[in-house]
Amino acid sequence: MALIRIERASRLSPRDAWQRLTDWERHAAHVPLTGIDVTTPPPTGVGTVFVARTGIGRLRFDDPMEVVRWEPPQDGRPGHCRMEKRGRVVTGWAEIEVAPRGPGSWIVWREEARVERLPRLFDPVTALSGRLLFGRVVTGLLADAPAE
Repeated sequence: MALIRIERASRLSPRDAWQRLTDWERHAAHVPLTGIDVTTPPPTGVGTVFVARTGIGRLRFDDPMEVVRWEPPQDGRPGHCRMEKRGRVVTGWAEIEVAPRGPGSWIVWREEARVERLPRLFDPVTALSGRLLFGRVVTGLLADAPAE
């Protein structure tokens, strides 16, 4: 499994950062060749399922995920969201934590991913590419209010 950790500071309040980071469809704007479809009715919570579909034409794969923990930030407490990856190509989990930090927030994205049929020898490459990709996603979703 490739372990990925991304940390970012934001001027956004924890509530606003949480809303941006858990707007699943918006993630696609920051991931090349990917669309995201939420397959369960709103609002987002435990049991929400969404599918990231990456590729072109027949060369594509689905990355279905299910929210298994949903605790939005409130009353000065951090928010936590955990998704389990339920796909045939990519398995593992991802977590988003949004905590108050000064007038803004501190974001930690953790992910453990495994690409099926890819030898574990490639885990460091998977981790590096994951850090670059998900770092871009987090930065992009928070871009309207960068930290000082």
